[in-house]
Amino acid sequence: MIYIDNIELPDFPLLLAPMEDVSDPPFRAVCKEKGADLMYTEFISSEGLIRDAIKSRQKLDIFDYERPIGIQIFGGDEDAMTLSARIVETTGPDLVDINFGCPVKKVVCKGAGAGILKDLPKMVSLTKAVVNSVKIPVTVKTRLGWDNDSRNIEEVAERLQDVGIKALAIHGRTRAQMYKGDADWSLIAKVKNNPRIHIPIFGNGDIDSPQKALEYKNRYGVDGIMIGRAAIGYPWIFDEIKHFIKTGTIAAAPGIEERIAVCRKHLEYSLRWKGPKLGILEMRPHYSNYLKGLSHIKDFRMELVHADSLPQISEIFERIIRHYTLQEIVE
Repeated sequence: MIYIDNIELPDFPLLLAPMEDVSDPPFRAVCKEKGADLMYTEFISSEGLIRDAIKSRQKLDIFDYERPIGIQIFGGDEDAMTLSARIVETTGPDLVDINFGCPVKKVVCKGAGAGILKDLPKMVSLTKAVVNSVKIPVTVKTRLGWDNDSRNIEEVAERLQDVGIKALAIHGRTRAQMYKGDADWSLIAKVKNNPRIHIPIFGNGDIDSPQKALEYKNRYGVDGIMIGRAAIGYPWIFDEIKHFIKTGTIAAAPGIEERIAVCRKHLEYSLRWKGPKLGILEMRPHYSNYLKGLSHIKDFRMELVHADSLPQISEIFERIIRHYTLQEIVE
């Protein structure tokens, strides 16, 4: 077993990465059903939370079936971060996670997210303040460093562990790389193999298949893997990785009925959590991901994007199932 303080996870857990405008409760629900072992909310602005910003407050919604789950916060002000951590703790998550990895300019320019990678003493003092402000475990997600000349993740890991974090997830790119180029897991492995490090180390970046997950598990020796973009529209990735690690065989890909069933379930969660109007509107970007790879899907996808009621969408779903089932029979 892997432990984050008192949180018990299976051997080699698979984590769902916190992704802005993606990792909301409806998306997390289908990922949990398909094998995610630990999930995080979208990141929440500490200052927005203190201002009682509606969007920030909504991101605090968590449900018992998601557990264990962490709420992720970001910010560059120590007082705001400690206060927001206490607010987060009152909502009952299993842990609070600090985002030191977001590379987006509007976050970085405030000295938050990956912006703090340029100021290691501040990163350490802010983390220590958050750890001391709550009773639940505190974890961190970060990157290798600010740029290629300052890939200081080995020192970062030691110093953050020393001030009390209980796990560290590392994205194998610098802030300067954003999401370009290949993720470099060699430094993640160095952190994991450091004899001073005793907290779980999770690797993140470029895991998009069961084969790659097993290869990186064996090559780099991390305690688990965090998966982000590969799960969008394909929550089966978690169960498929587990199946491959256990059996060495590739699980059968979901057929059209299964793809539509999970997409429909995602939509139903979205309607319940966001209401009929917003639930339908914010589900639209997900259709192309659920239907990716299907030949001549464009017309159906356009219909789904323009549909504005559940009966309409359900009727389109049924036509998609009939069309692609018939296509399989013909082929």
